[in-house]
Formats: sequence, structure tokens, C-alpha cells
Amino acid sequence: MSGLRARLSTLADWLPRPLDPVRSIKLKLGILLVFSGSAGLSYFWLMIGWIPTNTSITAIVGALVVSQILAHGMTRPLREMTAAARAMARGDYSRRVRVTARDEVGELGRAFNQMSADLDAADRHRRELIANVSHELRTPIAALQAVLENVVDGISEADPATMRTALAQTERLGRLVTELLDLSRIDAGAHQLDQEPVAVGQLFTEVVAEAKVNAVAAGRSARFSTRVADNAELVVADRERLHQVLVNLVDNAVRHGPPDGEVRLVAARSQAGVLLEVRDDGPGIAVAERDLVFQRFTRGERARGGGTGLGLSIARWVVDLHGGTIAVVDSSRGCRIRITLPT
Repeated sequence: MSGLRARLSTLADWLPRPLDPVRSIKLKLGILLVFSGSAGLSYFWLMIGWIPTNTSITAIVGALVVSQILAHGMTRPLREMTAAARAMARGDYSRRVRVTARDEVGELGRAFNQMSADLDAADRHRRELIANVSHELRTPIAALQAVLENVVDGISEADPATMRTALAQTERLGRLVTELLDLSRIDAGAHQLDQEPVAVGQLFTEVVAEAKVNAVAAGRSARFSTRVADNAELVVADRERLHQVLVNLVDNAVRHGPPDGEVRLVAARSQAGVLLEVRDDGPGIAVAERDLVFQRFTRGERARGGGTGLGLSIARWVVDLHGGTIAVVDSSRGCRIRITLPT
């Protein structure tokens, strides 16, 4: 059966296309109707030897008029799609096609509208990314410039404290560049993990140390605590990537938590694997937003402290690479984000 279909498809490719130069489908339908009707009348005349001229001409003209009226509704979605496609080429993704038909043209119209909505969302996210990245770049650059200008002008000395401030801003720029590079890796779908046994307690200590530096550089204060269960002291993971995820989560907790609030890192074990949790005393995340915050460029209602909207999306990507899960879970206070890594 498939061989027959293939032969018929090949034969169809060889058939002539005499109406290709005609630019209007309505005109093509009219030509088709006239020629098919003429062919039928010619056969009638050939077999009978007589043809009702006036009746035949009237029938063909009537059929042609009716076909044009019906064809107008059939081709209207195609004309709308053409106009919308040209508008999209100019950057206007708000155009939609009115679809009422249930045939192939209707399916095409619905697919076109879905494509338009997806492109509109992608363009909106792109503009948000540019705005967010511009803001995130401007802040550390301005701070770094101010520190260096003060040193050059002699207002402040190039002492260790001043240099630490400058270093913190350059590290913030480095993290932003890392996020953008990770974004390109996500889109490329190419990244390999270097998995090894990781001591969770030591990892938490390193994450807290970096988070403290980041908090000071951002002008925020927070308290940190860690707790590791005896049966969760080791996890097999890419140490660098897992460190990146936890630092991102802790930075978010510091950013959205109250001044001098506590950020808690907890490790435990369950039947699903090793559980790593970051908890804070902030306002939490609404249930309706708990999945949205892990989507690219989404920052949620509580995100008033900046950020590109990429951090949690990258965190989910890294956890997915490990075959694990990351989610916001119920908490009696604040926000509680749990990473589950299989053992």
C-alpha cells in the first residue's frame, strides 16, 4: 500500500501545472469551472450532436458567479494570513486570522494564529531580556566605575576593602555573563555533566561563603544556617553546576527575604533520592506562580529586587540534566524550594 502511494505521489509530481502563473485562487477556480463545464458540454455535443447554447452559457455563467461568491469566503483566511505575515515581517506579531472553517484552510489558520502567538511571546521575552540585562549590567558597571573614579581622584585609597567592593562588582558581571552563556547552551541542547561524589556539607559551606560576599556587595544582610542529615552527606552530581544552582537559590532567598532574615540550607534523604532545600523568611511564591517562576524570563510578583529572570530557568535545566526535579513546595512560612536528585 505504501509503495502504491509512493508511485502515485511520484506520478502527481510529473503532472503539469498550467494554472501556476495565475495569482488568484478565485480566478483559478473560475477557470477550472469554465473549462470543466466546457469539457462536459463538448462531450454532450459530440455524443448527441446538439447543444442548448443559451442554457449552457447561462449555466456556466451562473456556476461561475456562485463559485466566486463561495471562493471569496474560502480564500479570505489566506488573504488575511498573507497580510498578517507581511505585518509580522515588519515586527508586528499582534495580527490574528479569523478562523471559522473546519477544513484544511481552517487548520492552517489555527496553526498560523498559534505561531503568531508564540512569536509574539518570544518577541516580548526578548525585549524583556534586553531590558533586564541592560539594567543588571548598568548597576555593577556604575558601581565599579564609581569605586575606580574615587581611587583615581584620591577620594578613597586602594585598600583591601575598596578592592573587595570592586571585585564583588566584577564577579556580579561574571555571573551575568555565565547566565547568558548557559542560556545559549540550553538553546543549543549541548552540555555534558562531570559527575562525581560531592560532600553536601562542604558544598553548603562554600555556597554560604559566596552568598555572604554577594549579600554584602548588594547591600543586603542575612543570616545563614545549614543542616545535613547523616544519610544525605554524599550526592553524585556535577559539583560546579550544583554549586551554581544553590548559589542562585540562596541569592534569590537573600534578595526576597526581609533584612536580617534567615536563609536555611537543608539536606535530607527520601525514597526519591537526596533532597536539597533552600528556605527563607520572605513572602513566598503564590501557588499559581510556582511553575511559572522556572520558565525563562519569568520573575514573579515577589521579584522586586532585580534579576534577569534566567536564574531559576537555568537551575531547572541543570537539575533536569541530573535526572532530578526542582519545585516550590508548601511551607508554613517564607519560600521553600526543593531539589530532588536521584541516587
